[in-house]
Amino acid sequence: MVDTLSRRQLNRATLARQHLLARVVMAPEAMVEHLVGLQAQVPRNPYLALWSRLEDFRVEELEALVAGRRAVRMGLMRSTLHLVTAADGLQLRPVMQPVLDRGVSPGGPFGRHLVGLDVDEVAAAGRALVEEEARTGVELRRLLGERWPDRDPASLAAAATFLLPVVQVPPRGLWHTSSRPTWTTIEAWLRRPLAEGIGLEELMLRYLAAFGPAAAMDMQNWCGLTRLREVADRLRPRLRVFHDENGRELFDLPDAPRPDPSTPAPPRFLPEYDNVLLGHADRARFFRQEGLTAPAPHGVNSIQGSILVDGLLAAWWNFERPGRLVVRPFWTWPAADRAAVEDEGRRLLAWVAPGEDAAEVVFEAG
Repeated sequence: MVDTLSRRQLNRATLARQHLLARVVMAPEAMVEHLVGLQAQVPRNPYLALWSRLEDFRVEELEALVAGRRAVRMGLMRSTLHLVTAADGLQLRPVMQPVLDRGVSPGGPFGRHLVGLDVDEVAAAGRALVEEEARTGVELRRLLGERWPDRDPASLAAAATFLLPVVQVPPRGLWHTSSRPTWTTIEAWLRRPLAEGIGLEELMLRYLAAFGPAAAMDMQNWCGLTRLREVADRLRPRLRVFHDENGRELFDLPDAPRPDPSTPAPPRFLPEYDNVLLGHADRARFFRQEGLTAPAPHGVNSIQGSILVDGLLAAWWNFERPGRLVVRPFWTWPAADRAAVEDEGRRLLAWVAPGEDAAEVVFEAG
């Protein structure tokens, strides 16, 4: 008989692996590797993600990894920008290339402008340009457009950035100083060749260590690859198999943490994009009721961070201005939850702007 895991059991298991039940003492580089990367479309988001997971995390620690070429920012899972360790960048990009290739598929917004063109030739020209010196998107569009003047420059630049293993170089991605996105290849930046590529079985085991228990479809949603049920079936003898409350088959590592569902889950502030909330096709484990979804963000900043209360998605938040953090709950919270969120928000403000005299956490209608 296969054991059934409730939504709350799944919630606590995933939060434990994401280190969101309790902060841990761990090197930032090790945490980035354990999580198989952090969403990085917004340059400061990885810093906020680590602050919610690590004891005494300092922004300078991650800045040193980025500036020291031990972590890189590049398109990977779901074709989105992730911050990963340098080693993972070299071995994950070959595996994720089919996902990136879709960015210039003939039916897409860029690919339709490239029909009849040798995109490998465009990629080769792009490689020569970005390895000569790191280039912005504007520079790539201009220089590639000069070579193919009858083609859409934005599509030419997209072909280069989707087909080449490019990384954004510092100061982009630093907390204290940033810049426009500027690209070169990971091989040029790290002075090392791409690795052969991580095997899909190993990738699934790493995914389950950070996001499990999960179905093959959940992992497909996380990374963008397809036909991963075949990978799960090959691994089946090494995995534990469960069902969720709807009968979906879930896979897990035999010895991975699955805490008691009564385990407390303190409030956690997450950045705008955090893979813990994007890493499953079925995200019911993070909602109060089956079938619920989060209200659409709104307000001054329509892209807002999320707050977990008792492990569930419960609010949006954003910095309205320096020293002022606005929380927009989805429902009326008990006084104890409101006080706990306010305390955590004040800790976040003290970390972001130490010494700010007028720091305040404000609650507004969601």
